[in-house]
Amino acid sequence: MNELENLKQLENEFKECRPVLTAIGDETRQLIILSLAKGSYPGMRVGEITKRTNLSRPAVSHHLKILKEAKIVNVVKQGTMNFYHINNPAKSGLALMKLLFSHLEEFMSDCWKDNPDETDI
Repeated sequence: MNELENLKQLENEFKECRPVLTAIGDETRQLIILSLAKGSYPGMRVGEITKRTNLSRPAVSHHLKILKEAKIVNVVKQGTMNFYHINNPAKSGLALMKLLFSHLEEFMSDCWKDNPDETDI
């Protein structure tokens, strides 16, 4: 791939990763992710997350929606109850992030290969 194609690929990968970057970049959502990580099978209900995070039900629901859209969190319905849990990494938006970071690292390394002696300013 030439440099222009690499840039276009990075641009597309950034675009695909925006929902994940937005989701994990918020401190409240990070707190919810950590709470879910401490939970057990089949997951946690909104009320449980509310108690652990000291957030209101509407706030928790709002943040869970964003995390679901980013495929960080998934929900299992059992009858009338919804249980939220951390998504399978292979199915999550994090797989896209790994690819983006790998390509970004390659691209940045290529930018420096012509100036290996240059120092950070």
